[in-house]
Amino acid sequence: MSASPSGAGAHIPVLLEPVLDGLCIKADGNYIDGTFGRGGHSKAILECLGPNGRLLAIDRDPQAHTEIDKALAADPRFELVRGEIAELEKIAARRGLLGRVDGLLLDLGVSSPQLDAAERGFSFQSDGPLDMRMDPESGCSAAEWLASVDERNLRRVLREYGEEQAAGRIAAAIVSARREQPITRTRQLADLVASVKRKERGEWRHPATKVFQAIRIAVNDELGQLDKALDASIGLLRTGGRLCVISFHSLEDRRVKRFMRRNSLESEQYRGMPEVPEQHRPKLRIVGRLVTADEAEQAANPRSRSARLRVAERC
Repeated sequence: MSASPSGAGAHIPVLLEPVLDGLCIKADGNYIDGTFGRGGHSKAILECLGPNGRLLAIDRDPQAHTEIDKALAADPRFELVRGEIAELEKIAARRGLLGRVDGLLLDLGVSSPQLDAAERGFSFQSDGPLDMRMDPESGCSAAEWLASVDERNLRRVLREYGEEQAAGRIAAAIVSARREQPITRTRQLADLVASVKRKERGEWRHPATKVFQAIRIAVNDELGQLDKALDASIGLLRTGGRLCVISFHSLEDRRVKRFMRRNSLESEQYRGMPEVPEQHRPKLRIVGRLVTADEAEQAANPRSRSARLRVAERC
């Protein structure tokens, strides 16, 4: 997710320098930006590449394709593909990149332009249609999902994906309210949640923040997409290739952390043994520690305060 200063038009990718350091870019390397957004990270990666370098970018949001910088689109070293990170392996295979990628970046979550556009329905800061789809041309909208989900599954989604303690009360209120009137607007949902769950003392977030996160994750299958992309990274990266993942909430970060830790160990049945078959040896080496935005970046980009970067290298 690229972050922009509040009220500013400038588009600033989060943790840019740590990402470039983490990717350890080679001038003639092959790189994939799995979550192009508005191209902030891609532009910086291309600036580090020589004439024989290559960057493949992927995004499922059609706006990312229509609003791409013309100079970036014209760069012969660059290609932007419309697709999902769950399709990483297939997209890379079509281009002969399996086992040949020197660096893969996954910048998870929602981009600032998506959050700031009321018509996309990701945020309740401005009223808009309750959509929330990363690709508004496919799948069901958040309004459609809310109209059909049963109370039990809604409660589960709010609890698991939003880590919402008031999941039961909120789910019951939503199901009750939709019997009287369809829930189709962002402010309508936010006001309903706020009527059930008051902001606690010292809490800076709106009471509906976790609810919006949970519904967005469900509508876009974000955790399923992430799991598939992480699994695909092993087959994409060449030896020494780097995997960099930026997450924005604990659900994503825990998945990334566990994936990297699990693949940095021998298969369980061979741990501690002197001879380990090649297929059971560690596939990744964890590089450095968790990286977060420093005070200067958080001041310039308030949305970067929850960004977490983890890096691993293919063994």
